[in-house]
Amino acid sequence: MVVDGMSRDSGAVMTGHRSVHTCWYTRRMSSRERLTDAMAELFWERGYAATSPRNVLVRTEVGQGSMYHHFTGKHDLALQTLTSVTAEVAAESELLDGAGAPLERMMRYLTRPREGIRGCRAGRMTQDPQLVEDAELIAVVAGAFDTIIDRWRRVIVEAVADGELSETVVPYDLAYALVAVIQGGYVLARARGAQERTPRFAACSPCSTPLATPRRRITHPTK
Repeated sequence: MVVDGMSRDSGAVMTGHRSVHTCWYTRRMSSRERLTDAMAELFWERGYAATSPRNVLVRTEVGQGSMYHHFTGKHDLALQTLTSVTAEVAAESELLDGAGAPLERMMRYLTRPREGIRGCRAGRMTQDPQLVEDAELIAVVAGAFDTIIDRWRRVIVEAVADGELSETVVPYDLAYALVAVIQGGYVLARARGAQERTPRFAACSPCSTPLATPRRRITHPTK
């Protein structure tokens, strides 16, 4: 198909001898989705404070009128994007609610692949002073971590009840500590400029600490 002297085929724009392939989201998504996807990418690349509406428009090739049709401004776009991104991050912790024994689920989540150098998509937002000072935006991030901590707490309660963890364990405290361990792994990976291997998280797991000393099960003969 030729439009204004330019040939378009399967997302490729032909101009003379050059072929420019547009992004997948540019061709397949609605304007609203393209804007939130671009904002999510820019959040991760440069943070909230350093991202301008113009950056988003350039990334998506969406018109300014279309942007303000869907969002009232940068803050509204950021809020919608952050809500979506943090929901995805929190959903990853559903592994803790999956099949298997409690400690198996905990290890599965601890050792899942993570992009250490790029950082956690939710955790990195707490390093942006402008975002942290915005009560509405930081509440979204905090809410995601609350969800993750609560999933940890529930599986730890199960592990204690099943005798996989010591009765001395305080579920919420251990849940909080494990989330901090994972976030700390991201920080160290970025500081070193090297991908930290996720099995290192396992070394800090309850399975490798005195907390994992199971209490002896007492069985009673059938009467």
